[in-house]
Amino acid sequence: MTTRTTLFVILLLAVLMVGLGLYSYPRMPEVVAVHWNAQGVANGYGSRLEGAFLLPLITLGVATLLLFIPEIDPLKANIEKFRPDFNAFMLAFALFFFYLYALTTLLNLGFQFSLNQFLVPGFGIFIYCCGVLLGKAKRNYFIGIRTPWTLNSDTVWAKTHLLGGLLFKISGVIAILGILSPSLALLFLLVPLMVASTITVVYSYFVFRSEAE
Repeated sequence: MTTRTTLFVILLLAVLMVGLGLYSYPRMPEVVAVHWNAQGVANGYGSRLEGAFLLPLITLGVATLLLFIPEIDPLKANIEKFRPDFNAFMLAFALFFFYLYALTTLLNLGFQFSLNQFLVPGFGIFIYCCGVLLGKAKRNYFIGIRTPWTLNSDTVWAKTHLLGGLLFKISGVIAILGILSPSLALLFLLVPLMVASTITVVYSYFVFRSEAE
């Protein structure tokens, strides 16, 4: 997928989000939930203007920024080697935020359901997409597992990202299973992700040490 096509689709998703906001705005209460705690219970509130339009603006801003950040990377040539995969990841990012926005909008319109039960599997799919990207990424300063050791060596980078990509995919699948148990959904998300992140960072150090000997 080209960068231009990716940006067009993200803009389209942002327009759809704004359209949903325009529809929802007059139907929302004056004060709406804008933040939820780890149990999926609302613990932060704002105006309905914030609830209807803040997330679409954040989605558009962050996605656009991330799409163009590689242009200033000193290792831009390496990013171009997996740019279609990065563009696909950015599309997954925008779709995830669209999904998050739809869930929170429904809650603010009065629909009753467990936010965690539906949100955590969405996170799981997004984490799986992170794993796919990690497996494709070449050494650069913005995208991937950027430890001092991976940035120092193409070999350390490749080995670390091969393992990291696999572990993140497994973590994503485990997180998706959280839909089976709403009360444990957050653990299905956080525990595998923390384990995967820790293992990859430690592994990158030992691969670097092994290469230096």
